[in-house]
Amino acid sequence: MPGEIRGTGSGFIFTPDGFILTNSHVVHRASRIDVALPDGRNFQADLVGDDPDTDLAVIRIDGSKFAPAPLGDSGKIRVGQLVVAIGNPYGFQCTVTSGVVSALGRSLRSMSGRLIDNVIQTDAALNPGNSGGPLVTSRGEVIGVNTAVILPAQGLCFAIAVNTAKFVAGRLIKEGRIRRSYIGLGGQNVSLPRRFVRFFHLPVESGVLVVSVEDRSPAQKAGLIKGDVIVGFDDQPVAVIDDLHRMLTEEKVGMRSKLSVIRATEIRVLDIVPQESQPREGD
Repeated sequence: MPGEIRGTGSGFIFTPDGFILTNSHVVHRASRIDVALPDGRNFQADLVGDDPDTDLAVIRIDGSKFAPAPLGDSGKIRVGQLVVAIGNPYGFQCTVTSGVVSALGRSLRSMSGRLIDNVIQTDAALNPGNSGGPLVTSRGEVIGVNTAVILPAQGLCFAIAVNTAKFVAGRLIKEGRIRRSYIGLGGQNVSLPRRFVRFFHLPVESGVLVVSVEDRSPAQKAGLIKGDVIVGFDDQPVAVIDDLHRMLTEEKVGMRSKLSVIRATEIRVLDIVPQESQPREGD
C-alpha cells in the first residue's frame, strides 16, 4: 500500500501452542505482524503484549504442537562460553553466527529511556533483522534474546538475558503488560558538594536534581519542588536517576514510601505514593 512502512526482525517459539518471543522494537505499533517459519509455513500473528522498557514482546500464532526452543538459565552462563546467534539479518532466513560471551551484567538503555539490567554482551555478529532472535548455547538452550548492536563498533552486541525474558513473557501472557510505578518528575544526575556528604553522612556522593515536576503527579502531591536533590528512596541510597528507576517497581504502586531530598541546606523526608505508570501518548 502507498505509504506503508515495512520492517523485518526475528523471534522464536517458546511454547508448543505458538507463543513467540521477540523484541518490542520489532513489533511496537505494528498494524500487522506476519510470521514465516523455517518449514515454509506462514501465519498472521497477534500481539499478546510488549514492554519497551525491556525491549521484549510476545506474539502468538494459531496452532499447536509447535517445536518450542528450550529456555536455559542465564544465571549459569560464564564469560568466554561459546554462544550462537540465530536470526534473519537483512532478510536472510535462519542465519547462524557464533561467538563467545564477552561480558555479563551489562546495562543497556532501552528506547523508553530506562536501563535494562543484566544484559549479555557477545561478539557473535548481529545485523539489522537479527533483533528478537535467540542467543543459544552449544547445547541449543536459549540464554538470551538478541536486541542491539553498537555501530560502528565491531563485536559489541547485546542480548536480553533469558531469565529476564521468562519473567516479562509470563506477565505479558497473563496481563498483556508490565506494571511499573512512577512518581512524575524530570531529573538529572549531579555531584554533591563534599561538605554536604560529610555533614549529612550520606552514603552517596551524587544525587538526582529535580528539574521539573508533573502536574497532579505523586511528586507534586508529596511536595517535591524544582531544585530538590533526591538522595534516597525508602532508606536506599539514590546516586543516579537509574537507581530510582530500578526501585520504582510494580510492588511500589499505591504504597506509601519515603523520599529523602536535600533542600537548601537541610535533608527532608517526604511521604510519596507512587502510581502505576501509563503508556505515553504515541507509544
